[in-house]
Amino acid sequence: MKKPFGRKSKEKEESKEDKTIPRERSLVDVDYNRKKLFKKGVNLMADEKLEDAIEIFEQALRIDPDNVETLMKIGYARFHLDEHAEALKVYDKILEIDVTNPEAWNLKGLVHYEQKNYAKALDSAQKAIESDPTYGMAWYNQACFLSLLNQVPEALESLKRSIEIDVKNARKSIRDKDFMNVRIEEGFKRIQEVVVLESVRQGYHTIGAIVWTTFLDKIDAETALKKLLEKGLIVQNEKRDGLSKIPIYDLADNIAEKIGKEKKGLFGITKKTLPKPVKNLKELSQAIQSVKEAIEEEDIDKTIEIFDVFIDPKKSGEQMIENFFDEHREIRLWKIRLKDRGVDYLIDNKEKMIVLFDNIEGTVTKKLRSEIS
Repeated sequence: MKKPFGRKSKEKEESKEDKTIPRERSLVDVDYNRKKLFKKGVNLMADEKLEDAIEIFEQALRIDPDNVETLMKIGYARFHLDEHAEALKVYDKILEIDVTNPEAWNLKGLVHYEQKNYAKALDSAQKAIESDPTYGMAWYNQACFLSLLNQVPEALESLKRSIEIDVKNARKSIRDKDFMNVRIEEGFKRIQEVVVLESVRQGYHTIGAIVWTTFLDKIDAETALKKLLEKGLIVQNEKRDGLSKIPIYDLADNIAEKIGKEKKGLFGITKKTLPKPVKNLKELSQAIQSVKEAIEEEDIDKTIEIFDVFIDPKKSGEQMIENFFDEHREIRLWKIRLKDRGVDYLIDNKEKMIVLFDNIEGTVTKKLRSEIS
């Protein structure tokens, strides 16, 4: 993975860049060099140059040996290089610094999973959930490990919990070989129903389209559709296809009002129509400006207060879930951790928060322009 040529010239260029760093910046931001190395390491990881990335991250650790963010990247790179023992050492170091770090526990569990040590993997997943009960991926991984240990009822409960946090986990579970032990269970059949219902909501109305989007076998998809029809969650109609008629499925009216529909437009792009009026985008934009100011000022009370605007469904929470689902979840987690860990957590994650709100703001601005035009 290493490239033997061209490295010296790169080092020379970097040394020239270092000389051009304004003295004011290096004085104001004592962490500047570590951040620069960290960014370089991330770029190398993006290029799949994992060994080179590890070298750079280790240089960053010389500046700040206990930096969790840097250690996490080293552990991740070691894991993908199949250096499992080394990856475990890194995650253990992180947990010495912060024993409640849910991501470190979850990643440690994945290392044990790769080693086929499912009992240890389960223990790590459970500790990740104890640290953060809203961590959907940890619940999903726990479900996998329980299934592999043939603890079927517990596996289904964990899987359901992961789907409550993130519905995408339902579709992911359909073809996951780790759930071979639970697929015949009635509880797993209900998860298949959730996947089919979501497919119909997204605008896929024929059995062929539903099978294609859900990865279900045709028989399983038809069984799920039958159950959903019996429960009154969907309705069946027919449309003419040449000389024959084919069944088509749609959400029942009362369900459509509750969860909304997505209609397919040109080139398969979905156009969403919400059951309730879209909230004022200008208010959302103003909230973004306010929260960015609070984060920049490291005002933890104000930041937590404004986070509620993005979380509370009576404010902009519903709009955030519909348009920025992953970001909404991240903001919820940040609020929990800010309350637990205080201003230090805000300082450590300030840049990440600003980037997230910048991205939301960009999308909101585009929507505002389209509304105006």
